[in-house]
Amino acid sequence: MPLRGNGPESRLRPWQSWLSTLARLILGVVWIVAGVLKAGDLDASVRAVRAYRLLPEIAAQLLGAGLPFAEIVLGVLLVVGLGVRIAAVVSALLMTMFIVGIVSAWARGLQIDCGCFGSGGQLGAGESPTYGTEVARDVTLLVLAFGLARWPRSRFSLDGVLYRSPPDEVTVG
Repeated sequence: MPLRGNGPESRLRPWQSWLSTLARLILGVVWIVAGVLKAGDLDASVRAVRAYRLLPEIAAQLLGAGLPFAEIVLGVLLVVGLGVRIAAVVSALLMTMFIVGIVSAWARGLQIDCGCFGSGGQLGAGESPTYGTEVARDVTLLVLAFGLARWPRSRFSLDGVLYRSPPDEVTVG
């Protein structure tokens, strides 16, 4: 019989589970779109990673080729609501990595496109980077990921079906 427990998950209000659902879907769709756009041109994805000049060549190639598929997997997990807390923590780690990379490029005066949604690499003549906008977007997504890591229970999730507990209640005993 579902009863309210004493843990932090038991204090979720119904609106909180809806906010978690919205955060889960936004973050999941962003990951899927970013991954699909990069997976269509893995050479461009590798060029984008290489443009940051932070990793040895082999690491840039591996990350550039593997990241799109990791993003798609994270996105699907979040959209269907499976392993939400783990997917949110990995999302937060990736977002932190992206923010550090963009800020590093900005601080070093590099003129690159972040490659977050395909293409990426060196900007052409007359083009200017949009680092401030990119950092603001990624910080917003990082906040969503932190929120989901803290409150992963949401509506319409496989986690909810598998654990058979409504998002605003905890089964005790």
